Amino acid sequence: MKKAINLKTVITAIAIVLGVATTSAQEVKNYDQGFRLGFGLNGGLPLNDPYDFNLGADARLQYDLSQRYSLTLTTGFSNMFVSGDNNDLGYIPAKAGFKAFVLKDQLYLMGEVGAAFAVTNGYNQTSLLLSPAIGYANENFDISLRYEHFNDFPVIKNDVTKDGLGQVSLRLAYGFKL
Repeated sequence: MKKAINLKTVITAIAIVLGVATTSAQEVKNYDQGFRLGFGLNGGLPLNDPYDFNLGADARLQYDLSQRYSLTLTTGFSNMFVSGDNNDLGYIPAKAGFKAFVLKDQLYLMGEVGAAFAVTNGYNQTSLLLSPAIGYANENFDISLRYEHFNDFPVIKNDVTKDGLGQVSLRLAYGFKL
């Protein structure tokens, strides 16, 4: 009977060792944190008069915290075109944001906040810039739709000049790991 107990003990010990060896042999895939750089073209439709459309280009630096979450810094140049005698409004956006991938690591939601510095045609106003977005990205390409709100850029409502410009914008971009 004593030999049977020893045999059971040995078989149990072997099973435990094999189980631990098999478990620790499995590889855990870690996501490499790091930087990405993207260059985009933007086209927008301002929601207020006197602006007709917006065109611009940007550069975005992104730091991936994990496979799902990233921090972003975005800048570039955009121009709000105006028909008639009014001047166009060119501005440089400077935004910081947070991007969260919500579906299969490709569909994302993003929020950015920053400033828009008017730089052309006599405008010298700096505006608070708020920008929520939804987008789709893969290894190299990014397409997003966003709303932008400029608190301090002039608009015309009921023939009165006020502040508070909104626009809907589409961004097409190419990005890569640094």
